[in-house]
Amino acid sequence: MRTHKCGELNKQHSGEAVELFGWVHRRRDHGGVIFIDLRDRAGLVQVVFDPDSPETFALAESARSEYVLKIKGLVRNRPSGTVNVNMHSGEIEVLASHIDILNESETPPFPVESDIEVNEELRLRYRYIDLRRTAMQEKMKVRRDVTRTLRNFLDDNEFFEIETPYLTKATPEGARDYIVPSRTHENAFFALPQSPQLYKQMLMVAGMDRYYQVVRCFRDEDLRADRQPEFTQLDIETSFMDENEIMNVMEEMIRQLFDKVINVKLDAIFPRITFQESMSRFGVDRPDLRIPLELVDIAEEMKAVDFKVFSGPANAPDGRVVALRLPNGGDLSRKDIEDLTKFVSIYGAKGLAYIKVNDRDAGIDGLQSPILKFAPDAVWAKVLAKTDAQTGDLIFFGADKANVVNEAMGALRVKLGHDFNLLEGEWKPVWVIDFPMFDWDEKSHRYNAIHHPFTAPSCSAEDLVANPGAALSRAYDLVLNGTEVGGGSIRINRTAMQQTVFNILGIGEEEAREKFGFLLDALKYGAPPHGGLAFGLDRLVMLMTGSTSIRDVIAFPKTQSAACPLVNAPALVTDEQLRELGIRLIKPAGKEKV
Repeated sequence: MRTHKCGELNKQHSGEAVELFGWVHRRRDHGGVIFIDLRDRAGLVQVVFDPDSPETFALAESARSEYVLKIKGLVRNRPSGTVNVNMHSGEIEVLASHIDILNESETPPFPVESDIEVNEELRLRYRYIDLRRTAMQEKMKVRRDVTRTLRNFLDDNEFFEIETPYLTKATPEGARDYIVPSRTHENAFFALPQSPQLYKQMLMVAGMDRYYQVVRCFRDEDLRADRQPEFTQLDIETSFMDENEIMNVMEEMIRQLFDKVINVKLDAIFPRITFQESMSRFGVDRPDLRIPLELVDIAEEMKAVDFKVFSGPANAPDGRVVALRLPNGGDLSRKDIEDLTKFVSIYGAKGLAYIKVNDRDAGIDGLQSPILKFAPDAVWAKVLAKTDAQTGDLIFFGADKANVVNEAMGALRVKLGHDFNLLEGEWKPVWVIDFPMFDWDEKSHRYNAIHHPFTAPSCSAEDLVANPGAALSRAYDLVLNGTEVGGGSIRINRTAMQQTVFNILGIGEEEAREKFGFLLDALKYGAPPHGGLAFGLDRLVMLMTGSTSIRDVIAFPKTQSAACPLVNAPALVTDEQLRELGIRLIKPAGKEKV
């Protein structure tokens, strides 16, 4: 029976007889004495094998990396000068009296502990080996601590943990659903939930008052570093609380989470900025407030200039012209600026104009740029004043449709902030509020919901119908260091308002009844005012562990192509299974061979 974990042993255990289990992390033969670093989830301990015990010594001699061992021995202090300060157990060692080889191991496909870069697909194919690495086990430990801390906070605040179904109905965004055929209901399908949104709203109608769930969600979409086809979120819903009350409770939860798990003290109050302010100052609705750079609107200054590249967007209703000042950026070479121009082109920008401020006091003569001739000196003087430019600075310009400018210059702001080490502080949370209700889709000539169609507007139904494009929602996102970690809203709790929103989205009464009849019925029976949000658990853990991808904090993630190399999924199924389900395989639309 195991008496201790390897990494837990220290000087206090000196003189104790112990029984340990673990893997051979490293084996060394030093002139007749064998040392094995034994590893388990808690860490490492050095085990010594003396040739005075021939049978035990012979077994130790045959052990190789990743063999599974059972060891009995005596804890003793290490000899003077041999203490390993890099190990928690580095002041002691275990003198082995008995060893059992519980299982041998082939040579692993990659070293468990090494500075060698390992191809990610290989790591995922042998994920059970990858997870043995200390760094990965530490991340799994943080994930466990995060989940436990969040649960404890919500339990203490009278939230109920309630499970909702995984087999449900396809959503309006059905193209992103994973569908599941039903054997018992001919030609009918379940869908895996993208979120428990409607179930948690009906729990509020049921009087549950405060709900939460650590839940798996599924979305069939293109992947990025912070996206997976199946992911985990902390789902929360409350009744009789407005958005300010919800945000206050969630702030306290996040503060306690960071304090207890990674010993970080977040601000006592998280700032709140509107969506419009965020887009204006930072070009994105998930700003990284650690970066002190901001976009400055200069459309008014550029409306009358002869330079059509600037005056065109300045006078267009959907255009935008901005300046972005990089302090002490005047030393950038032409090659550096060309590289940045290529970078913004990824986001649709056609170019990247700039001005170097060589001498602020010299006026126009102190500036260097190929675009100076396209506008009067007075215009550039206003731009310098508006951006607060100083000698040695570099000013970049973006001019195009507003969405292109926001994406390109917002991304450039983040890149410059990181490349020039401009970050101020380690953690900067912020709430983004007052999102628009709808976004107009030029291609389909219809409105889409910015969040989801169950989000309450901040205006009356009459005002919503009169001007949908100007309506604001009662939505809120929590952003941390430029990453959205949580988002939610106050929900619609009246049938008439819900149908009004459906109508604006092009969902008529018949379609609404077919897709959401259960919700519309529930709203008729005393649905309380309610709202909530969901936190991306994977993203939170990614940020808290300093990882660059959520795949590093998920035990068994999918690849960028939504595949699992470990079990080789997705995979074909048998013809018999397909026949029983009444399914015949054909090429998806657009996938025919040319």
